[in-house]
Parts: sequence; structure tokens; C-alpha cells
Amino acid sequence: MTYRLLPWTTPEGNPCYLSTDGGPDSLMSRVADDIEEAQLASGTQVLAGARAVLGDQKAGERALRFALVRATESLEEVLRVAVSRGGRAAGGS
Repeated sequence: MTYRLLPWTTPEGNPCYLSTDGGPDSLMSRVADDIEEAQLASGTQVLAGARAVLGDQKAGERALRFALVRATESLEEVLRVAVSRGGRAAGGS
């Protein structure tokens, strides 16, 4: 049995997995694919926003902290997508 790392966690922060025995075109696999794409797009937007804040010499601590929090959240999501896709490309979990 093969498992796919899903792009979300449990309420406790634990990873979620999907049995991929149903194939890559199952409903849950397509939902996960759509969420991964949304997370990657969001990461692109967050990166642009963080760069704008960093480029603003007048940005205050609150703006910098917000940009860093969002960048950290996005990085976590993008890394989860990378691990999931890497596992699938290698034929593993």
C-alpha cells in the first residue's frame, strides 16, 4: 500500500496521508492537487508582499513581523508540497 502526504495537517499539527491505491485521479487526490496549487500560488503572493515590506525602509516592526509570519506559514506549506511531490516522483510516500 502506498501513501501520499496531504497538503494539510490534523488540528493537532500531525501530517495527514491518503492511500493512493485508488490512483492519482481519485476525488481526494484531485482535491489535494488543487490545494497544493493554491498553496503554491499563495506562496508566490506572500513572497512578493514580503519583498515589498523588506524594500520599504519605513516599514515598521508590525509589518515586518506580519510578513515574516506569513512567509513562515507559506514556506511550511511549500515544503510539505515538495516532500509530497518528491515522494510521489520516487514512487514512495
